[in-house]
Amino acid sequence: MKLTGIKRRRFLAEIALKYCNGNPRVAEQKFGFSRAAVETGLGEQRSGLRCVDAFRLRGRKKSEDQSPRLVEEIRQLVEPTAQAAPKFQTTLAYTRITAEKVRGQLLQIDGVRQDAPCRQAIGTVLNRLGYRLRSALKTKPQKKRRRPTPYSRRSRRRVNEQRLIRSV
Repeated sequence: MKLTGIKRRRFLAEIALKYCNGNPRVAEQKFGFSRAAVETGLGEQRSGLRCVDAFRLRGRKKSEDQSPRLVEEIRQLVEPTAQAAPKFQTTLAYTRITAEKVRGQLLQIDGVRQDAPCRQAIGTVLNRLGYRLRSALKTKPQKKRRRPTPYSRRSRRRVNEQRLIRSV
């Protein structure tokens, strides 16, 4: 089990207090701990307050979060060309329109022009919305089996076998 967050900082602070007299610099030199993490852990122990990790606030936001109108516009563009899977085994919708064409149409809309993401980001958004970017599969018709005609070899053989069975 990997220690993360407050559990890790608590452990680092305990080790620093026990072996390094609560000195984060010595803990860094002896054990290779992050000095900032040890300082934070010691501060949490001293005050009894927990430092909140803001991991969700870090990093790049999703295109949908940056521009909520984008999702509506993409749905309006893609929905007319989308169709369900032929066997109805999944909830995904297959579409023939490519992410590049969706982006081209988004650039023509005034309100979305400045917020239109790149082609790859639009493809990711389409996948998150449940659309798959591939040509729609057509249902394959069942093959028509040729029925043997009355005068074919198979038919004659079957008729002869039936006559033998009846005569016995």
